[in-house]
Amino acid sequence: MLSNLIYPERCSLFIIAGPCVIESAEQCLAIGERVKKICDRFGLAYIFKASFDKANRSSNASFRGPGLTDGLAILERVRKEVGVPVLTDVHEVAQVTTVAKVVDVLQVPAFLARQTDLLQACGQTGRAVNIKKGQFMSPHEMRNAAAKVKTTQTVDGGIMLTERGTFFGYNRLVNDFTGLPVMRSFGHPVVFDITHSIQQPAGLGNQSGGNPEYSPMLARAAVAAGVDGLFLECHPDPKNAKSDAATVMDLNAVEPLLDQCRRIAELRKTWK
Repeated sequence: MLSNLIYPERCSLFIIAGPCVIESAEQCLAIGERVKKICDRFGLAYIFKASFDKANRSSNASFRGPGLTDGLAILERVRKEVGVPVLTDVHEVAQVTTVAKVVDVLQVPAFLARQTDLLQACGQTGRAVNIKKGQFMSPHEMRNAAAKVKTTQTVDGGIMLTERGTFFGYNRLVNDFTGLPVMRSFGHPVVFDITHSIQQPAGLGNQSGGNPEYSPMLARAAVAAGVDGLFLECHPDPKNAKSDAATVMDLNAVEPLLDQCRRIAELRKTWK
């Protein structure tokens, strides 16, 4: 059940974090252990995130990951050795059943947020499902995406809706914070994706650019606006990350940011 993953002790905020793509088992384990310690210290629920295949890269030459079999083996290690729930994205219906045997949360990428067959296949597994809002979709349209999952959930694994910015002109994403309470009104936890909200899709020609200096500001604003969780990708050496190097957060910056965000989350409890 989703509630057991994100509110183990009715914490004020949950965190989905990890590298953009699986580069190695050692790196995933190190990142997972580091972020878990931070979240434990601040009383935040933590879900590890990493992709076994980045199937929507700007260029065919971009690193995609270890693939399904090797990637799931690494995610299973993280789940057991770090002792946290894990999340990964699926791109095809054929992947869903196999992936659901290993992970706790299936993620539907933003570009696929209207793909009925994929959404329904995820719902049928009984796992929790995180739907990334399409960059081309309004917040109101996410009600339909959630319904496609919910109507097929024979076991109610739960649904999350994640905001990650909306296309605005060329290579530019904009966040509409009024969309957060709109999506929350559908009765599902809402997550704010720090990493991809500051992305400039294909902004560097053959890969995405970004403005990571704005990540902390957007994260704080989203928590103040009332989101239930934060999604962030982090790496011990961002400049040499094999995917989304222009937007991934330095692992050393995670602790101070989460400290600020959990303080805001506690403060907002006092607001009427």
